[in-house]
Amino acid sequence: MNTIVTLGEIMLRFKSPGHERFFQSPLLETTFGGGESNVASALSLLGKSTAFVTALPSNPIGDGAISALRSRGVDTSRIIRQGDRLGTYYLEAGANQRASSVVYDRADSSICNATPEDFDWDVVFKDAQWFHITGITPAISEKGSMLSLKAVQEAKKRGITVSCDLNYRKKLWNYGKTAPQVMNELVKYVDVAIANEEDCQKCLGIESDADVSKAELGLDRYKDISDRVLAQFPDLKKIAITMRESHSADHNTWSAILNNRSDFFVSQKYEIKNIIDRVGGGDSFAAGLIYGLTTYKSDEEALRFAVATSCLKHSIPGDVALITEAEVLNLMKGDGSGRVQR
Repeated sequence: MNTIVTLGEIMLRFKSPGHERFFQSPLLETTFGGGESNVASALSLLGKSTAFVTALPSNPIGDGAISALRSRGVDTSRIIRQGDRLGTYYLEAGANQRASSVVYDRADSSICNATPEDFDWDVVFKDAQWFHITGITPAISEKGSMLSLKAVQEAKKRGITVSCDLNYRKKLWNYGKTAPQVMNELVKYVDVAIANEEDCQKCLGIESDADVSKAELGLDRYKDISDRVLAQFPDLKKIAITMRESHSADHNTWSAILNNRSDFFVSQKYEIKNIIDRVGGGDSFAAGLIYGLTTYKSDEEALRFAVATSCLKHSIPGDVALITEAEVLNLMKGDGSGRVQR
């Protein structure tokens, strides 16, 4: 039992070239990505056994998504083929003071319309030691929320560790239920939560005097927020919160904390300039944290590995962290010079 299973949506990503505005030129670059699939791919590239679970249409676009996952070593045998379309999203990369922009087109996708009865849960969780989900799948549709809740319940029944990246997406919660109504029930079955400060407030209704609109919050505020989450969910074992200070679209600082009820760890901080692609940065953090928690002896070391993994992702175009363990360990040792390796 050593497979890490993730469940969610993989999408076709359309991006304007470089830092162009949408349709500034008649070109869009296409790749595949999506929160839970990004985590499965990154973990596979780091050396873990992974499986991704979703519903995909039986057409060449669905075939392309499966091929992309397989090329990164992800087990796709648990994917069901049904429905008529693959969700998509459009990305315009910002620069300097112009923010990046994302437009979703994922209504009525195959996974949006999938139900818990569509999946054989014994097959989904075969040989699984860890199950990862995000707050995105419960946001895409009411069926998606039902599927997500059933998935975490089935994982807990089997004694599998469950992690959830809260991933609040304002543009998706539009089918009649609020994020706290759904996520407060789902997180009851979670062992490890991953979030940023806004996720805690918008997904879980955790009130704090922290101002999430500011670029930098004091560590005491993160301690307060994480303590409140752990108090609200007594079965939650630990929570990691990422801390991004956004100075511009190209310049961020990046770090994180982890609260495991007995200790409060603070990671190293990375100064990231000339960002290539920050989409998928949180997913790479989640992948790095899961890798660390299943590989290393201490939560502190796992946190440091997660932050370094995500730092490196900012240098890679596309959704997925195409990174090896050796590269992460090299950065953790202090080699961030970017010199050519010969």
